[in-house]
Amino acid sequence: MNIIEAKDVSVTFNSYGDIIKAVDHVNFVLPKGQTIGIVGESGSGKSTFARVLSGLQIPTSGSVTFMDKPIQSGKNTYEGALRKEVQMVFQDPYGSLNPRMRIVKAIAEAIRQHQGLDKKASRVAALDLLESMGISNLDAQKFPSKLSGGQRQRASVARALSAQPSVLIADEPTSAIDQSAQAQLLGLFNDLIKKGLSIVLVSHDLGVIRYLSDYVYVMKDGIFVESGKSEEIFNNPKEEYTKKLISSIPGRSTK
Repeated sequence: MNIIEAKDVSVTFNSYGDIIKAVDHVNFVLPKGQTIGIVGESGSGKSTFARVLSGLQIPTSGSVTFMDKPIQSGKNTYEGALRKEVQMVFQDPYGSLNPRMRIVKAIAEAIRQHQGLDKKASRVAALDLLESMGISNLDAQKFPSKLSGGQRQRASVARALSAQPSVLIADEPTSAIDQSAQAQLLGLFNDLIKKGLSIVLVSHDLGVIRYLSDYVYVMKDGIFVESGKSEEIFNNPKEEYTKKLISSIPGRSTK
């Protein structure tokens, strides 16, 4: 079963009179319980497309469905019960964390909003969730600015998971953190995958994509130039652009 499906989706922007095609008539499916990687260089359109899937960007044309239901109604997306089903983790976690609110309070309020628990139960649930993300009770009392980059990103994941979503869309989640923090975050995502969460992972880092993804879409200039099972893409790429990306991985060559 496909939990998210995009058909013939395009996104165009008007830049000083010029029409920019950020996404150009693409099709995409996210089967339930799988992790799909979208890879491409900066400016390829992958982040714009991720925002379309999450409902944050209205496509110029085409359609997106969640469990066969359109996500868009007029100018609104993911209304009612659908609102919590798809959550997004951004490259910059500050976008989802209130800088003036302690981490545990921010997560507790999100839990109250999405799960309907009372104040005390929400705080307990928040501390448990943060601990499962590798954030101690002591660190949970801190403001976002007092956490490391890796801790902030894991707190951002915790906030997304507070909605108990069916789908997590992660846009360049490892690009702004160091290697040690990356390893911790990848381990966290691996645990979520084992629990059956459906994930869309957007990254320019093919190492990250290969480690986590079942299936990979390769994007260039707003178009998916190649797609296939992860092993097929990395072991037998067809397109020159894909070969170029893979050859940029340290220690790898497609020759």
